[in-house]
Amino acid sequence: MFILQLLLVLLLVVGAVVGLALQARSQGMADARKRSLAVAGTMANAPGVAQAMASNHPTALLRDSAEAARKGSGVDSVVVFDHRGLRLTHPDTTLIGKRIIGPAKLVREELAGKTISQTFHASQGLSVVSAVPVLKSDGSVLGGVSVGVKVESVNSVMTQRLPLLLGSATGALALTTGGTALISRRVRRQTHGLGATEMTRMYEHHDAVLHSVREGVLVVAADGRLLLVNSEARALLGLAPDAEGRRIGELGLEPRLTELLVSGRPVTDEVYPCGNRLLAVNLRPTDRSGGPAGSVATLRDTTELQALSGRAAVARERLELLYDAGVRIGSTLELTETTEKLVEVAVPRFADIVTVELLDPVLQGEEPEPPYEVLHRTAVGGDTTAHHLFRPGERACYLPTAPQGQALRTGHAVLQAAVSDQAAVSDATGLGTPAEHLPDHGIQSLITVPLRYRGVTLGLANFWRTRRSEPFEEEDLAIAGELSGRTAICVDNARRYAREHAMVTTLQRNLLPGSLPDQDATEVATRYLPAQGGTSGSWFDVIPLPGHRVALVVGKVAGQGLHAAATMGRLRIAVQNFSALDLPPDELLSLLDELVTRLDLEQDTDPDGARITGATCLYAIYDSVRGLCTVARAGHPAPVLIGPDGTVDTPAVPVSPPLGLGGEPFEVAELPLAEGTRLVLYTNGLLDSHDGAPDTGPGPLHHALADHPDLGPDEICQTLLDTVRPARQSDDIALLVARTRVLDPKDVAEWEVPLDPAAVAPIRAAAAQQIRAWGLEEADFAAELIISELITNALRYGAPPVRLRLLRGRDLTFEVSDGSSTSPHLRRARATDEGGRGLFLVSQFARAWGTRYTADGKVIWAEQALGGTAALDDDALGLGDSLVGQGDPSAL
Repeated sequence: MFILQLLLVLLLVVGAVVGLALQARSQGMADARKRSLAVAGTMANAPGVAQAMASNHPTALLRDSAEAARKGSGVDSVVVFDHRGLRLTHPDTTLIGKRIIGPAKLVREELAGKTISQTFHASQGLSVVSAVPVLKSDGSVLGGVSVGVKVESVNSVMTQRLPLLLGSATGALALTTGGTALISRRVRRQTHGLGATEMTRMYEHHDAVLHSVREGVLVVAADGRLLLVNSEARALLGLAPDAEGRRIGELGLEPRLTELLVSGRPVTDEVYPCGNRLLAVNLRPTDRSGGPAGSVATLRDTTELQALSGRAAVARERLELLYDAGVRIGSTLELTETTEKLVEVAVPRFADIVTVELLDPVLQGEEPEPPYEVLHRTAVGGDTTAHHLFRPGERACYLPTAPQGQALRTGHAVLQAAVSDQAAVSDATGLGTPAEHLPDHGIQSLITVPLRYRGVTLGLANFWRTRRSEPFEEEDLAIAGELSGRTAICVDNARRYAREHAMVTTLQRNLLPGSLPDQDATEVATRYLPAQGGTSGSWFDVIPLPGHRVALVVGKVAGQGLHAAATMGRLRIAVQNFSALDLPPDELLSLLDELVTRLDLEQDTDPDGARITGATCLYAIYDSVRGLCTVARAGHPAPVLIGPDGTVDTPAVPVSPPLGLGGEPFEVAELPLAEGTRLVLYTNGLLDSHDGAPDTGPGPLHHALADHPDLGPDEICQTLLDTVRPARQSDDIALLVARTRVLDPKDVAEWEVPLDPAAVAPIRAAAAQQIRAWGLEEADFAAELIISELITNALRYGAPPVRLRLLRGRDLTFEVSDGSSTSPHLRRARATDEGGRGLFLVSQFARAWGTRYTADGKVIWAEQALGGTAALDDDALGLGDSLVGQGDPSAL
C-alpha cells in the first residue's frame, strides 16, 4: 500500500514538473514573439528609416542604428531589407546584400508588405521571426524590418529556471513520502497489514463462511463465556437466540460436553452425545499464534456417518467386483474357462457357491432354441467340499417349478431368499434333491440368472449363499444380473469362436491328406496339430512318383483362420498338379511362385482379399533306386536328417525367398541318403519358444532326436510333439518324418538298346526272361507287349542313346529313355492307318504310363500292377478286334 501511495505521489510530482516546464517554455516562446514583433515595428516606424532606405547608401545609414536596436532589446537579429528582399543590415556582415531566407510563402508575404510573426529556420537557425513593412508616404512598400529571436535563447532561459523547479519538486516529494510512510505504518499496526477493502471483504467472507459451513463453530472466551456461535452449531445444540455472551454452563448442554468446552482441552474427533445426536467435537486453543486467550470448537453430526460409511464400502466393493468381472471374464475364448472366470470373480465376494450351466447346443458351438431342457454344469466354485450337491460335469434337468426352470422359461432372474420357504419346489439343484433338504446342507439363499444374449438363452448362473453369509436381497439381483450379462456376452463370443474354429479345423483336416498313399520309396508318418488360438495354413503331402520315387512336401501359408486354410488347400492342389508333370523341385517351386503372384494380383482387385505372398514350401523328391534326395525350399526351414547310426544333421540346402516375392531362382541340393535315413520335415510352429517368438535354430529339435536315435517315423513324430512342442502353442504344426528305403539291386534290370529295329526281339526276350526269373510269369505276356511298344516307339521317334530299365516292387515298372525331348500323346487312328496303336495298347495293359524329362532327354514309363491284377481275360485277348478306329497312339 505504501509503495502504491509513493508511486502515486511521485507520478503527481513528475507531472507537475513536466507541466511547469512546458508552461515555462510556452511562455518563453510567446514572450519572444512579442519582443520580436515590438522591435520590428519600432524599427520600421522609426524616423529616418524610410529616407535612409530610399538613399543611395542605405546600409551605411541604417547599420549602426540596427545593431543598437538589437543589443538594446536583447534580440538575436535585426535585419532591414528592401522591396527586392535584399538584406541592407545583418549582424553577420557577410550576409548583407543577400536575399532573405525562409519559407517561400512567408517571404512573398513579407515583400508584399504584410506583417508576420512565425517560427522557422532563418539564417541563424530555428528562430521566432517577426517582420514589419516600411512604407513610403504614398503607401507603397520600400522594404521591411525582420527581427529574430533564436529558440535556443528561449530554452536557455528555461534551463536556468529548471534547478529551482526540480528542487521544489524534490522537497515536495520528500515531505509527502515521509508523511505517507508514517501514516501507512500506523494503519498497518491497527489493521494488521490489511486495507479498508480487504477488511470489509474479510469480514463479509468470514460472516458468510461462518454461517454457511455444515459444521458447528463456537468461540469460547477464557472465562467460559460464549463469544461466537454460527447457525449450524445453534441448530445442533438447540441454543437460544441470546446465547452469545452467556456462560457455557448456563446453556443447558450435556454435562460431558459442557465440561469439555469449559476446559479448553485440545481434542480431535471425540464423540459426545447431545440429545438424540452423536457429535464429533474438535477443540483447539486460540492463543497459540498470539491471539486472545480462549478456544474454538467445531461440531459435526455423525449420527448417519456409520450407515453411510457402510453403504459406501458396499458400493465400492460391488464396483470393484464388476470391474474385475469385466477384465477377467472376457480374457479367454474357451467356453469352460469363460464360465470358470465368473466363478473365480463371484466367489467369495458375492456368493459362497457358484455354478454355471450351459445348454448342450452351446457346448457344440450352436445357438440353442426352445425348449431349453438339458444343461451341462461346466463350472463350480466355492466351498463345495461340504456340499456334494454341486459337482462339475453333471447333467442338470430342472422341473418347471424349480427356480432354474422359472428362469429358463421367463428369461428373468429369480431370487429365493430362503430355500426352505419353497417346500413345493421338487428340485433346486437339478440332481433330484428336494428343496426342503437344501438347508440340511447349509444352503439358505439362491439367485439364479439366465445367461441371455441377443434374446437367446445360453445357460444359467446360480449364486448360492450358506448360513455363514447374509441371505440375498432384492438389490443383489442387479449385481447378479450384471455379472451374468457380461458372462453371457463372453460365452456367446466363445461359442461362435468354437464354431468357427471347429469349422476351420474341419476344413483344414479335410484339405490335408486323409491317408498316406502306398509307395515303396519311404516309410512315412505325419502329424498335424492346429494352434490353440486358431487354425493356420500349415500342410504336408506325400506324392508317389513313377520310377520308385516319392515327393515329400511341407509348406505354410501365413495367417490364421478360414482364408489361411482355403489358401493352403489351393497350394496343395497346385503342387499335386505340378507334380503330375514330374518336374524337378526347383522348376516346380518356380511354377508355384508364379501361381502365388498371379493369385495375389487377383486379390488386389478385392479390397477384402488377403494376400498369399510370404507362403513357404519345401519340396523334396527321393529316388529309392539311386538313394538320392533332391531338395529345394522357398523360405522354409531346412530338413533334419537322422542317419542309420543315429547322427543328427541339418544339411546345407540353399534357401530361396518365400513364394510370391519372385526375382531370384530356386536352387536344388542333392543329398545321397543311406537306407534307413530318416528325414524330418516340419513347419516353424514346432520350434516356437514359450514366449511366442520363433526359435533361432533347430537346436532343441537336434537334442530331442539325438536322445532317441533308433525310433521309427511314427515314434519320432510323437516324441517331438511331447518334447519340443511349446506348452502354449501359438501356431499350428505340420510334421512329416520319412524313413528311406533303397530298392534292392536284384530288383533292377537295365539294357542298352541298339538303334536297330531288329534289336527289339532280343531285348524283349531278355526282359521276359528276367521277369520270369523274378517269378512274375503271370505278367509275362502283357510285359512283353508293353516293352515291345515302348522300345519300338523310342527307336522310331526318339534319339540315341536308348535304354530299357525294369524295376520290381509293389508294381512292375518299365522305363525306356532316349535323348529326345519330344513327348508322345494319344490321338485317334483312322481305319486305314498302318500304325498309331502302340501306345494305346500300352495304356490298356498298364496301370499308368507317362513321360518325364531328364537333363539329357526323356523317359517314357509304364507301371503294371502285380498280384493277378494284370492277368488277361477273354475281353483283353479280343482287344485286337476292337483297335481299328479306337485311337492313334502314335506318336511323337
